[in-house]
Amino acid sequence: MNKVKEIRKERGMSQTLLAEKIDISRKYLSMIERQIAAPSVSIALRIGGALGVSLDKVFIDLTSGTPAAYPQPIKFIDLFCGIGGFRYAAQAAFSHLGVPGKCVFSSDIDRFAQESYAANFGERPAGDITKVDAAEIPDFDVLFAGFPCQSFSICGLQKGFADTTRGTLFFDIARIIKEKQPQAFVLENVKNLASHDHGKTLKTILEVLRDELDYHVAYNLLNALDFGLPQKRERILIVGSKKPFVMDWSFEIKEKKTLNDILEQDVDPKHFASPEIVEKRKARHKATQTPSIWHENKSGNISSYPYSCALRAGASYNYLLVNGERRLTPREMLRLQGFPDSFKIVVSDAQTRKQAGNAIPVDLVAKVIERFLPLAF
Repeated sequence: MNKVKEIRKERGMSQTLLAEKIDISRKYLSMIERQIAAPSVSIALRIGGALGVSLDKVFIDLTSGTPAAYPQPIKFIDLFCGIGGFRYAAQAAFSHLGVPGKCVFSSDIDRFAQESYAANFGERPAGDITKVDAAEIPDFDVLFAGFPCQSFSICGLQKGFADTTRGTLFFDIARIIKEKQPQAFVLENVKNLASHDHGKTLKTILEVLRDELDYHVAYNLLNALDFGLPQKRERILIVGSKKPFVMDWSFEIKEKKTLNDILEQDVDPKHFASPEIVEKRKARHKATQTPSIWHENKSGNISSYPYSCALRAGASYNYLLVNGERRLTPREMLRLQGFPDSFKIVVSDAQTRKQAGNAIPVDLVAKVIERFLPLAF
């Protein structure tokens, strides 16, 4: 197996350009990328050199076929943990795999998120991760993190990730991985990470993880709608392991929730929009299905769907309206993200709205973890 096509695209390199660089025909390169042809050692070396990646990261040997050997339990840390979406996802994945898991460290700077996490998991996360000494974090096997997206300044000296990512929160993930050397990690970020800073941000992240920290890495863009949650929420998932792997990103989800499964029946009047707003919305738009969630974009255009558009932490108060009439309740927002009804709401509606908007789609991430862990161990 090889990852020539995947890495070539990461580098923003056309098939024609790569073929020219390594002095082979584009047709032959296409056959290599489609796993039809196996290149000679000299051509493989030229491919790795042109892509700037070591051979073992481009050409993957999966012939061993040994079954996964999990630690008992799998110890993990939960960075930028928010209200625990990754933890719920990990618990679901561990349960389906039949292996025990244990969180040994969590961190989030937001005190309201800390309160929610403590109420639901019985432990208060550490605060600012930039002030946490990586050496003092307990040993762990897997790192989970849904980290904020920031631009990286690429320094001319190129001494390594400390130069390319310092000042960003990804640097803290990288320094913890470097110090603790976990077997694997799963990272989550917004769709725009791929285009952020003209693609430099994602490119730098992948180069640091693969080239500087020496992990095998894969990533893909996934949508919560395809994982049984009635919310259009596209997220980039990045997985990495010390062990070579090829990730299959195709998922078949048979059981899917609808808005009828999400929406509450008895809703407090405080969640209803004013009569003026409702009248204005309904004068401009007619829904073709019920129930539906009406979405008003930044241009003022209104559309409605039998699912929700992505929850956003900083969206306007009436950004999403159920049937054009009322806002989502805190419980409904949590359900849209896959949180169980057993989740205790211990903060204000405004804070819960922010927390849900910042959370990961649990069902999506759970399936990725479940698929990935057998490949990583």
